[in-house]
Amino acid sequence: MASRLLLAVAVVAGCAVGLSGATVHIVGANHGWNPNMNYTLWSRSQTFSVGDLILFRYRKGTHSVFEVNETGYGSCTMEGVAGNWTSGKDFVPLVEPRRYFFICGNGFCQAGMKVAITVIDQDFQFHDHGPEMEPDCPAGCGTDAASVAARLMVTALAVAIAALA
Repeated sequence: MASRLLLAVAVVAGCAVGLSGATVHIVGANHGWNPNMNYTLWSRSQTFSVGDLILFRYRKGTHSVFEVNETGYGSCTMEGVAGNWTSGKDFVPLVEPRRYFFICGNGFCQAGMKVAITVIDQDFQFHDHGPEMEPDCPAGCGTDAASVAARLMVTALAVAIAALA
């Protein structure tokens, strides 16, 4: 019964993700979360927006994912740990515009298993003529009830999928 409820939540959340325009980014694309990958190149080829999800796919028990601060990322340490995932199919919701730092906590960070991503507010967009951001919609855009509900549904999807895995 509980698995059916979780499946129903996942279906509803999946519909909300589709309607909200959220993207699921698979870290490392078809290579997944593994040593000796250039995750800097991968992350630069992506556009991460608030409400998107990132998916870390790896062999459970061999690797893990830790969200750390910039110092922990640079030195491959657990400094500033803000999250820990170990399922092998880890969905991480990107809930605010900021820089995120992830490393493998099983000693593989030094072999390249780390990624930094920059999440932008979907209400803004970057332009080629400089680093400034220009509004893509009027003030208050993205804060209405429908937008907030869509963001909550994205988080519910991540929880439901993780529970089914």
